[in-house]
Amino acid sequence: MPGNMFSKGEVFVIETDAASREQLSDALQQSAYDVICFADGASLLSEAKARMPACVLLEMPADRSALDVLKRLREENCMAPVLVTAANGSIAMAVDAIKSGAADFIEKPFRTHDIVGRIDAAIDEFAQPESTRHRWLQGCDALTARENDVLTHLAAGLTNKEIARRMHLSARTVEGYRANILKKAAARNVTDLLRRIFGQGSPSQV
Repeated sequence: MPGNMFSKGEVFVIETDAASREQLSDALQQSAYDVICFADGASLLSEAKARMPACVLLEMPADRSALDVLKRLREENCMAPVLVTAANGSIAMAVDAIKSGAADFIEKPFRTHDIVGRIDAAIDEFAQPESTRHRWLQGCDALTARENDVLTHLAAGLTNKEIARRMHLSARTVEGYRANILKKAAARNVTDLLRRIFGQGSPSQV
């Protein structure tokens, strides 16, 4: 890495577009990351067994095989944050990625400096101890730390775009987290969700 005296860690990348792959590699290397590109998920999974990356960037093909790679990484206790990129992304696709363990979902086309910023933010968050959580609804599946953070911002009245800016996520990712939260609470919408949470007592730190 010319010009860098230290490495912030390795980023594993699957990206089929050669130009995008080269731009990502250059931008990440300039930000002090080592970049290892893989042709397919099998080779990435094999390498992940031998070394722990700081972050993984997975392209989502039409067959959604990236979700299988993501699930395998989690099953094999690779705890690095995983960011999923996809052309023609949808809320449903973002929800599936998040359910499978993705830290962020980013639609193409993207700007390389945005990706670097998202990777920095994901690595920083994964390095921090799990945040304190809201008192959640009894009988409902527990929220993840990221879902709890999104809920905090929703309760403060922020929009998806405002939450995305504050959390350094894509708006589509925030929509995915919000959909997960509503599903876990069996709430019709955010208003119904907050009414039920605050109706059982104000959310508190535990």
